[in-house]
Amino acid sequence: MKRFRPVAVLALALACTPSAWSAGAKGMSDAQQRYKQERAHCMSGQSHQDRATCLREAGAALQEARRNRLETGGSAGFEANATARCNAQPATDRAACLQRITGAGSTQGSVEGGGLIREAVTPVK
Repeated sequence: MKRFRPVAVLALALACTPSAWSAGAKGMSDAQQRYKQERAHCMSGQSHQDRATCLREAGAALQEARRNRLETGGSAGFEANATARCNAQPATDRAACLQRITGAGSTQGSVEGGGLIREAVTPVK
Protein backbone atom coordinates (compact mmCIF):
# COMPACT_ATOMS: atom_id res chain seq x y z
CA MET A 1 0.00 0.00 0.00
CA LYS A 2 2.88 2.40 0.74
CA ARG A 3 4.34 1.81 -2.69
CA PHE A 4 1.01 2.47 -4.39
CA ARG A 5 0.72 6.09 -3.15
CA PRO A 6 3.88 7.50 -4.87
CA VAL A 7 2.99 5.67 -8.08
CA ALA A 8 -0.52 7.14 -8.00
CA VAL A 9 0.84 10.66 -7.43
CA LEU A 10 3.29 10.22 -10.30
CA ALA A 11 0.54 8.92 -12.59
CA LEU A 12 -1.69 11.88 -11.71
CA ALA A 13 1.14 14.34 -12.37
CA LEU A 14 1.86 12.77 -15.74
CA ALA A 15 -1.83 12.82 -16.64
CA CYS A 16 -2.03 16.58 -15.98
CA THR A 17 1.17 17.46 -17.85
CA PRO A 18 -0.20 17.26 -21.44
CA SER A 19 -2.98 19.74 -20.64
CA ALA A 20 -0.42 22.19 -19.29
CA TRP A 21 1.70 21.71 -22.40
CA SER A 22 -1.28 22.23 -24.68
CA ALA A 23 -2.17 25.46 -22.89
CA GLY A 24 1.39 26.69 -23.44
CA ALA A 25 1.34 25.50 -27.03
CA LYS A 26 -1.90 27.39 -27.68
CA GLY A 27 -0.34 30.60 -26.39
CA MET A 28 2.72 29.97 -28.51
CA SER A 29 0.61 29.28 -31.57
CA ASP A 30 -1.16 32.62 -31.02
CA ALA A 31 2.22 34.37 -30.85
CA GLN A 32 3.45 32.47 -33.91
CA GLN A 33 0.26 33.30 -35.78
CA ARG A 34 0.63 36.99 -34.90
CA TYR A 35 4.27 36.88 -36.05
CA LYS A 36 3.27 35.34 -39.38
CA GLN A 37 0.66 38.07 -39.91
CA GLU A 38 3.15 40.81 -39.03
CA ARG A 39 5.79 39.24 -41.27
CA ALA A 40 3.37 39.09 -44.19
CA HIS A 41 2.51 42.74 -43.55
CA CYS A 42 6.23 43.60 -43.63
CA MET A 43 6.82 41.67 -46.83
CA SER A 44 3.85 43.34 -48.57
CA GLY A 45 5.42 46.78 -48.09
CA GLN A 46 2.38 48.20 -46.27
CA SER A 47 4.05 48.69 -42.88
CA HIS A 48 5.36 52.24 -43.43
CA GLN A 49 8.81 51.01 -42.31
CA ASP A 50 11.66 49.61 -44.28
CA ARG A 51 11.48 45.84 -44.54
CA ALA A 52 14.49 45.10 -42.31
CA THR A 53 13.17 47.25 -39.45
CA CYS A 54 9.69 45.77 -39.74
CA LEU A 55 10.98 42.20 -39.66
CA ARG A 56 13.28 42.99 -36.73
CA GLU A 57 10.35 44.47 -34.75
CA ALA A 58 8.11 41.50 -35.55
CA GLY A 59 10.84 39.09 -34.43
CA ALA A 60 11.42 41.06 -31.22
CA ALA A 61 7.69 40.97 -30.44
CA LEU A 62 7.63 37.20 -30.94
CA GLN A 63 10.64 36.79 -28.67
CA GLU A 64 9.00 38.88 -25.93
CA ALA A 65 5.76 36.91 -26.31
CA ARG A 66 7.70 33.69 -25.77
CA ARG A 67 9.08 35.18 -22.56
CA ASN A 68 5.57 36.29 -21.51
CA ARG A 69 6.81 39.88 -21.41
CA LEU A 70 4.85 41.29 -24.32
CA GLU A 71 2.46 44.00 -23.23
CA THR A 72 -0.62 44.54 -25.29
CA GLY A 73 -0.81 48.14 -24.23
CA GLY A 74 -4.21 49.52 -23.60
CA SER A 75 -5.40 53.03 -22.96
CA ALA A 76 -4.47 52.95 -19.26
CA GLY A 77 -0.81 52.38 -20.11
CA PHE A 78 -0.82 55.15 -22.71
CA GLU A 79 -2.47 57.60 -20.32
CA ALA A 80 0.02 56.80 -17.55
CA ASN A 81 2.91 57.31 -19.98
CA ALA A 82 1.51 60.64 -21.20
CA THR A 83 0.89 61.86 -17.66
CA ALA A 84 4.42 60.91 -16.63
CA ARG A 85 5.81 62.88 -19.58
CA CYS A 86 3.77 65.94 -18.58
CA ASN A 87 4.89 65.62 -14.96
CA ALA A 88 8.47 65.99 -16.17
CA GLN A 89 7.65 69.46 -17.52
CA PRO A 90 8.10 72.63 -15.46
CA ALA A 91 5.09 73.43 -13.25
CA THR A 92 4.13 76.40 -15.44
CA ASP A 93 3.83 74.17 -18.53
CA ARG A 94 2.33 71.08 -16.89
CA ALA A 95 -1.35 72.11 -17.11
CA ALA A 96 -1.06 72.98 -20.81
CA CYS A 97 0.72 69.68 -21.46
CA LEU A 98 -2.07 67.71 -19.79
CA GLN A 99 -4.67 69.62 -21.83
CA ARG A 100 -2.92 68.77 -25.09
CA ILE A 101 -2.59 65.10 -24.17
CA THR A 102 -6.25 64.79 -23.16
CA GLY A 103 -7.31 66.14 -26.54
CA ALA A 104 -8.07 69.79 -25.83
CA GLY A 105 -7.46 71.95 -28.88
CA SER A 106 -6.78 70.70 -32.38
CA THR A 107 -4.56 67.97 -33.81
CA GLN A 108 -2.99 67.93 -37.27
CA GLY A 109 -0.67 65.59 -39.12
CA SER A 110 0.00 61.89 -38.86
CA VAL A 111 2.61 59.58 -37.48
CA GLU A 112 3.26 58.35 -41.00
CA GLY A 113 3.81 61.94 -42.15
CA GLY A 114 6.40 62.61 -39.47
CA GLY A 115 4.40 63.53 -36.40
CA LEU A 116 1.32 64.97 -34.83
CA ILE A 117 1.01 68.67 -34.11
CA ARG A 118 -1.27 69.41 -31.19
CA GLU A 119 -2.37 72.99 -30.61
CA ALA A 120 -4.16 74.32 -27.56
CA VAL A 121 -4.90 78.02 -27.20
CA THR A 122 -4.72 79.45 -23.68
CA PRO A 123 -5.92 83.05 -23.37
CA VAL A 124 -3.59 85.25 -21.33
CA LYS A 125 -5.26 87.78 -19.07
